[in-house]
Amino acid sequence: MPGDPAAVVEPGPGQRWSTWTAVAKGQRGPEPRPDWLVTADAALDTELGVLKTGKEADAHLLERAVPGDPARRILLVAKRYRGRDHRDFTRDSGYTEGRRVRRTRDQRAMEDRKSAWGRAVSATQWADAEFGALCAAWEAGAPVPYPVQIDGTEVLMEFVGTEGADGVVAAPRLATTRPAPDLLDAYWEQLVGAMSVLARLGYAHGDLSPYNVLAHGERLVVIDLPQVVDLASNPFATEMLLRDCRTMCTWFTARGLERDPDELFADLLAQAW
Repeated sequence: MPGDPAAVVEPGPGQRWSTWTAVAKGQRGPEPRPDWLVTADAALDTELGVLKTGKEADAHLLERAVPGDPARRILLVAKRYRGRDHRDFTRDSGYTEGRRVRRTRDQRAMEDRKSAWGRAVSATQWADAEFGALCAAWEAGAPVPYPVQIDGTEVLMEFVGTEGADGVVAAPRLATTRPAPDLLDAYWEQLVGAMSVLARLGYAHGDLSPYNVLAHGERLVVIDLPQVVDLASNPFATEMLLRDCRTMCTWFTARGLERDPDELFADLLAQAW
């Protein structure tokens, strides 16, 4: 078993050995890695419950810890994508237009939705897309959760929230907050900065809304990136970028900070090109 062969700890119900060393190097998060990350072979992953359910995936809370060593313990989010038979794929084509998987045979399989292989490849495509986007965004300095690793249809990432005497509390969605004027200004600047980083990478979030942004104290964190679209290769990308701008500007304007979505859209396009 991983770790000290003399140890008597074994995974119990809802536990598994850390999968960090089991995944390939290219399936781990970008370097330099955060100091808080636990990568020990002796670590156990423990299921703590469901954080959120969605149409494409469910987010689970996971503890990764080395038994007997409280200093090496972290909370992660395990985002697990459903297979094609258990998901709402009605909007797939608009987001995946221009997107290609690594292997030509997998691309052909994806186009054959009746085959088991095709369904399996399609299921992993969304996990791959989110992990890749998170890695690129993190390396470029965007406020996104650190992507720890990907294993099949499961993406492990940083948990954004707090843990204290009252238990674990996930950071609220921006949509549920009522920030004071000064904080609202700061949130806007952070949001524009995040969208700008994505634009310079050639991306539009594609589904950006106050429900896909976390408000962790005074810091915003953008989440849910599986549907990122390529501004160069996707014919619907600029339309989706404009929609993102309109959605976010509408929210800020409704709270007293009037912003022009067309002005934001033009600025982001200029940075993308």
